[in-house]
Amino acid sequence: MSVNAQPTTDQHQVTQHRNVPANVLRGALIGTVETIPGVSGGTVALVVGIYDELIDSASHVVSAGKRAILGPDRVAGVKENLAKVHWRMIVPVLLGMVLAVFTIAGPMSQAVEDHPEVMRALFFGMVLVSVAVPLRMAGRNWRALDWVLGLAACLFAFFVVSIPPTTVEPNPVIIVLAAAIAVSALLLPGLSGSFILLTIGLYQPTLKAVDELDLGYLGLFLVGAIMGMAVLVKGLQWLLAYRYRPTMVVLAGLMLGALRALWPWQVDDRTLEAPGDNWPMLLLVAAVGGIVVGILIYVDVKMATRRAQLEATRVDADEAR
Repeated sequence: MSVNAQPTTDQHQVTQHRNVPANVLRGALIGTVETIPGVSGGTVALVVGIYDELIDSASHVVSAGKRAILGPDRVAGVKENLAKVHWRMIVPVLLGMVLAVFTIAGPMSQAVEDHPEVMRALFFGMVLVSVAVPLRMAGRNWRALDWVLGLAACLFAFFVVSIPPTTVEPNPVIIVLAAAIAVSALLLPGLSGSFILLTIGLYQPTLKAVDELDLGYLGLFLVGAIMGMAVLVKGLQWLLAYRYRPTMVVLAGLMLGALRALWPWQVDDRTLEAPGDNWPMLLLVAAVGGIVVGILIYVDVKMATRRAQLEATRVDADEAR
């Protein structure tokens, strides 16, 4: 699988987001939802329009690391790849993510524990509306293969989030492997890194390590996260560049299937139950979540249209000269 392969009609141009305060806010949103089991940071990255840039930048960072270790021309290779990273987007987004994780991890964990049905209803509405983003990006006139891919992704995600949670004792090997799997889920809209940690049994220990600044635990987690990113990100970059529509179809399927994790009425082993007497209130909560995401999508579409118009105007002015 080579990123130098010839492009197809699915090839996609990566848009650049250069507004620093807006990127800090985008990062804060991603960091916030990554503390919530069942909600994917990749979903938020799609909704706020920076998913392609994140994958593209992560791929260049991975390439820089590879050149630094394997060569040839280590220094030149590292500089060349790092120059292609969207730093004006990446740095503010990472800053926003870190600030959100270290300030919200504790309260968010408490809210999910104290009000599970309300929180799941809120995020169910948010994720359900978010599915419109990859569907819009996938375009119309789906072929039979697109429907098959979307259905397969939906069933896969539904199965993964149906697995009952387990409890394991944290140790270095488990922490590294769990982080690698969780960061892979972070990169895939629909699959929540926090939910994967909850399934493995490391959700509470990880949030506790963040809240208490356990540098030993967090260091091991970082090693695993880097490993997971290095394995997955190159493949995702190739898919976004050369198989854009099928990729969006699969991401939409993953998001739909993963909604099972956010069904408000379920027991600890993830067995689903019928709606309870509080369904009118939870339906309203879900609607509020959906409206919030709908507003974010609308604003991002308008901003993207504005950026495209400004870019077209600039190109026309350059050509006129």
